[in-house]
Amino acid sequence: MTRPFEGLAAEGDLVALREFVPSATAKLPLRDGSEVTVASVLPMAAAAVRRTDGQAFVGLQVQTRSGDLSRDLARAIEWVQQAEQGASLPVVGPEPAQAEVPTRLQDLIDPAAELEVVLHEDFSWWLPEGTEATGDVALSLERANAAIMPTERLSAEGARSAYWVDPGEKAHLRWVRPEPEEKLLAALARLAARGELALDEDSKFAGSFRAHGVLVPVWDLDRDKHPREWNEPAAALGERLAEALSSLDSTPLDAAERRSRDGLRGRQITLR
Repeated sequence: MTRPFEGLAAEGDLVALREFVPSATAKLPLRDGSEVTVASVLPMAAAAVRRTDGQAFVGLQVQTRSGDLSRDLARAIEWVQQAEQGASLPVVGPEPAQAEVPTRLQDLIDPAAELEVVLHEDFSWWLPEGTEATGDVALSLERANAAIMPTERLSAEGARSAYWVDPGEKAHLRWVRPEPEEKLLAALARLAARGELALDEDSKFAGSFRAHGVLVPVWDLDRDKHPREWNEPAAALGERLAEALSSLDSTPLDAAERRSRDGLRGRQITLR
């Protein structure tokens, strides 16, 4: 499935938690009135876990998946709703033989529901309070904590699904966008031709990568600035980008903007 979370208001955050957010959780209200917690990653990259305190989790960064991540997530939700305390689903298994139409996440949640993502400094939330990790879980916890990159979700209006990430040498803004790729590239090119694509003088556009059918533009940032300092520049950039997207309906790209688009199209980056 090229775009598994299409049609969901939570699409951007689901993609971010699946692709690059290290330790995060969010409550996922279901249509039947219950809820589960969706997580970036669970112990040993499990598909779902019902903790010994009864709290239900489903994971996005899983070991294996089918061609439709939305279907896999829906099946993990259905499993964890019936699971006993302490049970874990390592991977999503084969489709039940009697299933004529596979259930997808879009069938289980309100499409307009947005996620309130909670970022964690470590993975201690894997365990109920007062519980000590042992065995494989302890080893998985140690490895996961050692690999965490500092990450913050921007809170600016109009900058949903925009995350500040510090992988080491420099900080980045990774912004999951819902627009069709070609239209977004055209809007970014329009801003680039005007010299308006950076957030401020301490940033520059680095490129973009594709993830689950959407484009994720990335900016290099001055890592000496606190993540909160990027809220205002991101909000202003969001306004410029919205204007550029709107203008495409009436004004096609000129020659300079087309050259900028060609340059942006070649600037694909690889996450580290």
